[in-house]
Amino acid sequence: MFILSATPSSTFFTSTPRVSLSFLSSSSSSSSSSSRLCSVSVRFGARGPVFPCPIRSVKVRAMAEMVQDKDSAEENVACSGGERSHSRIFLDASTEEELLAGIRKEREEGRLPSNVASGMEVLYHNYKKAVFQSGNPRADEIVLSNMAVVFDRVFFDVEDPFVFSPYHKALREPFDYYMFGQSYIRPLVDFRNSYVGNISLFNEIEEKLQKGHNIVLMSNHQTEADPAIIALLLEATNPHIAESMTYIAGDRVLIDPLCKPFSKGRNLLCVYSKKHMYDDPELVEMKKKANTRSLKEMALLLRGGSQLIWIAPSGGRDRPDPHTNEWFPAPFDASSVDNMRRLAEHSGAPGHIYPLALLCNDIMPPPPQVEKEIGEERVISFHGAGLSVSPGISFSEIAAACGNPEKAKDAYSQAIYNSVTEQYNVLNSAIHGKQGLEASIPSVSLSQPWN
Repeated sequence: MFILSATPSSTFFTSTPRVSLSFLSSSSSSSSSSSRLCSVSVRFGARGPVFPCPIRSVKVRAMAEMVQDKDSAEENVACSGGERSHSRIFLDASTEEELLAGIRKEREEGRLPSNVASGMEVLYHNYKKAVFQSGNPRADEIVLSNMAVVFDRVFFDVEDPFVFSPYHKALREPFDYYMFGQSYIRPLVDFRNSYVGNISLFNEIEEKLQKGHNIVLMSNHQTEADPAIIALLLEATNPHIAESMTYIAGDRVLIDPLCKPFSKGRNLLCVYSKKHMYDDPELVEMKKKANTRSLKEMALLLRGGSQLIWIAPSGGRDRPDPHTNEWFPAPFDASSVDNMRRLAEHSGAPGHIYPLALLCNDIMPPPPQVEKEIGEERVISFHGAGLSVSPGISFSEIAAACGNPEKAKDAYSQAIYNSVTEQYNVLNSAIHGKQGLEASIPSVSLSQPWN
């Protein structure tokens, strides 16, 4: 639905070999909730301009109502004359039967492709099952309300496809796609069993952003819902971070029909992942050129300062060990880490790199293996999630200890990965090990800032 595929390893920078950087280039918060993530497209041109996007800065109410009521959701859809009118078949549905009948009707009349229609039905039932797991007494209302708006947005894009540009800014009006994504994911997060590590460092990050510094968060990547989960865990204390973050996203999140509406609500730098670079040999050169354009966009952004960039140097989502079924952060690609570091260091603004760990694979796990085909089934559950950040790691200190530049590059990447893994293990002990706040260690202090 909103795969934020990590940045490709060296491929992201392949077409600009040297990166010589003159830069041409129901939860504990069951009273908590409210609201309405992200994608990347194969072609760059758009309904109008490439990656169109006016941005409206709106502070999310910390842990508001669990779900926006249907009238409010419809008002958000209808409120603006910026969108052309389209069928209200899904928004007008008042029961599950009417909602699912709408899918069948549009498929039979040829307006909804069969594969998309099938994906919508599967998504509905999986989402319903997950929301009911929460025990929320309003589960029926939540499911119908949220899925009606999801189907409306999917159908709207099928009728009038949106095309992402290399740098996409979150669409907040006339329809607020950011809040749309938040509302959809919120009922899936068990806040009673969710944790944030080192919350004070997020405050430090926010202060540096206000001073014009650039921040790069090097993170593992677990699910399509990562951006929404990060935002939900930070909205009570750091809503600016939640809303201003720019994600380096793989192209698949921009072309999957069930993912695109969520992708529209995130700031994205769109790239082609190394894992899918050679799926079609005829498109390799086009993909490399597109990645070069994205590299230039990123360089321009960083030059202006006050940028918060999220990147997963593994190049994709984490997967469980096939033998033990244990989850762990996928290894980082040293070239991706080094290229991102050099971009930040040579931007002209102070830059800092922080290791970030995310644990949320139970909520929307990826397929066991990397798939070439678009249209994976979305398995969904109600579960706790975790987020943690550790102090920035200095490349110069590691380089001084290594002596050899190549060894320093690998050692730096490994140091960041080790920090992410350590934090991940703490979150895992807190959530899956049922240790809660007691899982804290000296370097990772857990809290539940929404309480």
